[in-house]
Amino acid sequence: MNGASWLDEIRWTEDGLVPVIAQQAETGRVLMFAWMNSESLALTVAEGYAVYWSRSRNKLWRKGEESGNRQKVIGLFLDCDEDVILLKVEQEGDIACHTGRESCFYRSLVDGQWKIVEPVLKNPEAIYRKS
Repeated sequence: MNGASWLDEIRWTEDGLVPVIAQQAETGRVLMFAWMNSESLALTVAEGYAVYWSRSRNKLWRKGEESGNRQKVIGLFLDCDEDVILLKVEQEGDIACHTGRESCFYRSLVDGQWKIVEPVLKNPEAIYRKS
């Protein structure tokens, strides 16, 4: 079995992407959703840290490259339909979201309105340097 054949078992979108859910390995908390292409997935496996594909920037995105809040991969799983990846990660810095929160899923539907239910752990301006 050659080294890249496992990539061929994934059902990629027409754009060559696969959706990825990042989950805190220790607690099971869903941290974020992102996309990977075959290069970013192969780099994730090779480096042991999450590398995503940024659709808005159209480039590889090493999670934490600016903030330092990297995601160490503990486990990588493919769903039964072979079209979604689950990353079990150890979130460095306890912040996965660019808003400075633990999780990107910090709003909950309450009485027909989106309510913020998670605190900001660190001001995003202190995390990201303006270029």
